[in-house]
Amino acid sequence: MSTNPWGQSPPPPPSFPQLPTLPLGPILAALAILTGLWSAYYTVPAESEGVLLRFGKYIDKVPPGLHFKLPFGIDEVFRVPTQRQLKMEFGFASLGRTNPDQTGEFPEQEKSMVTGDLNSALVEWVVQYRITEPETYLFEVRNPGQTLRDLSESVMREIIGDRTVDEIITIGRQEIEETALLRMGELAKRYHLGLSVNQVQLKNVDPPKPVQPSFNEVNRAQQDRENAINLANGDYNKAVPRARGEADQKIRAAEGYRFKRINEAEGDAAAFGAVLEQYVKAPAVTRARIYLETLGEVLPLAHQQIIVDDSVREILPLLPANSSIVPEPRP
Repeated sequence: MSTNPWGQSPPPPPSFPQLPTLPLGPILAALAILTGLWSAYYTVPAESEGVLLRFGKYIDKVPPGLHFKLPFGIDEVFRVPTQRQLKMEFGFASLGRTNPDQTGEFPEQEKSMVTGDLNSALVEWVVQYRITEPETYLFEVRNPGQTLRDLSESVMREIIGDRTVDEIITIGRQEIEETALLRMGELAKRYHLGLSVNQVQLKNVDPPKPVQPSFNEVNRAQQDRENAINLANGDYNKAVPRARGEADQKIRAAEGYRFKRINEAEGDAAAFGAVLEQYVKAPAVTRARIYLETLGEVLPLAHQQIIVDDSVREILPLLPANSSIVPEPRP
């Protein structure tokens, strides 16, 4: 036995209690069961649909909720947001964007375009779309989001290239949006992207920065022109209907007067014809009646009444017009 330099023997090594050995098989089996249970269920969010694959082959679409599948990677699920309105921005990129296909790497190149009259324009637009066929979206085309970006940019450049810079900046915006929406929808169906384009909206459409002040002056002049035209149309819409109303009123008054005179003339003619008929039958009586009726209409209007008769040698005062005594006419 060796000793240390101080002449003492070293202490004995410590003894540890021996742990019992567990079998490895049950442990691995328990881990496999837990792993299988963990991977045997999955959830699909409310705004999405699940695409179920088995050994890489498409099986079915799964609605939102809790579901079960074969574990250990036999079944695989892709969650596709089919109920969400997705958005792509071109020429700019908003902060906090969640669409993975919104790269925003080259916004200056995307928005720089050439118009049909060989002018340069900076065009920013937004495409809103929705995934309608998740299995087609996942497996028919490689990277369908980037494909949509490429065809959207191609369509917009084609449309902008067919129009003048004035149309793009002023009056042609709505027509450009409608045309772009129609063409993008057709191309999305032709390429089997599994999505539908719902809206195309132009944002900022500006000329290049060196010429922006001149274009702003032109826009202000055009707005002033439109305002002047609108004011003139307002005055026209006020004056013309009023003049037409006055003209119609005068025409109707003239027509009423014409009908009145015609009716009066026809009535007078009919009355004269009736009197003539009676006069033919009894001339003396009719003559006396006409005489009395005429005096009854004329005398109340005279201030001084004098009767002159061949048989009367003196001027006699006339009885009051309202007197009940009426002289008999002489034959």
